Amino acid sequence: MASQESLPLRRLKEFQPLNRLTDDQLVLLASRAERRTHGPGQRVLERGVRDGLDYFLVTGKVELESVDGRRTLVEAETEKALNPIARLQPRMYEGTAVTSCEFLVVEQDVLNQLLRAAPVAQVEMDSGEGSDGGESEEHHLLMEFYAELRSNQLKLPSVPDVAWKVRRMVDREDSTADQVATAVSADPSIAAKLVRACNSPLYRGFSDVRNVRESVIRLGMRTTRQLVTVFSMREVFKSRQPSLQKEMERLWRHSREVAALCWVLADHATRLNPEEALLAGLLHDIGIVPVLVQAEHHVNLFADDANLQNAISELRADVGTAVLESWSFPRAFIDAVRHAEDWGYESRETEPQLVDVVIVAQLHAMIGSNQSKGLPPFDQVPAYRRLGDLELNASRSLELLTEARARVDEVQQLLSIR
Repeated sequence: MASQESLPLRRLKEFQPLNRLTDDQLVLLASRAERRTHGPGQRVLERGVRDGLDYFLVTGKVELESVDGRRTLVEAETEKALNPIARLQPRMYEGTAVTSCEFLVVEQDVLNQLLRAAPVAQVEMDSGEGSDGGESEEHHLLMEFYAELRSNQLKLPSVPDVAWKVRRMVDREDSTADQVATAVSADPSIAAKLVRACNSPLYRGFSDVRNVRESVIRLGMRTTRQLVTVFSMREVFKSRQPSLQKEMERLWRHSREVAALCWVLADHATRLNPEEALLAGLLHDIGIVPVLVQAEHHVNLFADDANLQNAISELRADVGTAVLESWSFPRAFIDAVRHAEDWGYESRETEPQLVDVVIVAQLHAMIGSNQSKGLPPFDQVPAYRRLGDLELNASRSLELLTEARARVDEVQQLLSIR
């Protein structure tokens, strides 16, 4: 059922990326949008469909079900409802109304056109460009990204084949260690890394393992799944452009450092799986990879590091979210990517989450590399308070990581296995 009444501008601005539009653009968008209502149990979205529409949840609750049966509940006016529901197309989820729901339905082409013309808040002011009325190279890159992201035309990195197969296999309850070992062995490089990892100080037993099957048995299916994905990620952080590869290498080093800190923090301060925390740390800046690849086509922007860093800061969360959604990663990883640099973020869950560990690890990595300017005091970061088992404060947190430096180095060595 459709309603013709327009939402107030204040409510429209609560959605992303509608908050990037001017008031005049929002009025125009509202006149072209449709408000639809669905009763409990009604199908809202069909998996596999390309309908060219974005659904913004205004009221109610909707359940999303992925192809492997995982279900996610999205409630209006919560963090999960800030963006369009299941926006990637063809759609990767079935959507069913749990309660009476109302949606604002927008044609993607209309929204893309408005986003291309939208101002980029503060970006040009901060970079000192655009004052003569012209549009900066950075503005063009941002608008190009948003338009392509909205229309699902942006070329996102694909999860390496062996990692995809192993993740899907381990998710099945009837999978065996032999089957997982066979899947890993299809990539000799990953298989060799897994055996070397199993014999490293982090996982070594009374004797060394000799093959992939023994490694899977010792590590367990869950740890094997995370480590295979970790080892596969190195291939994603690569470029054929020498100047771009230098930036990719810097990004990989930072991601490795954050990942190692995540492992130690999860192991010492939470009940979270350390390998999951390791992977979350490694992926927290995955959204920067497509930005760097796209920057190849904007030579002037790439030559100006300040503009490039502004573009990265503006885009990393949205693009990273899109990457992990396209890889069908669990919500906990997606939240960690979206809020990795949101120092004031506070999860609604009672227990520490991956996002908390990533935020704390990020801050430590920045302090450790003399990038502490502008960072908030530790006691003003909710993620620190949530790691309550250790009663962390600035001095205790740094003391912990100093004590655990040897362990951090061991994790770094694990990530450096070739």
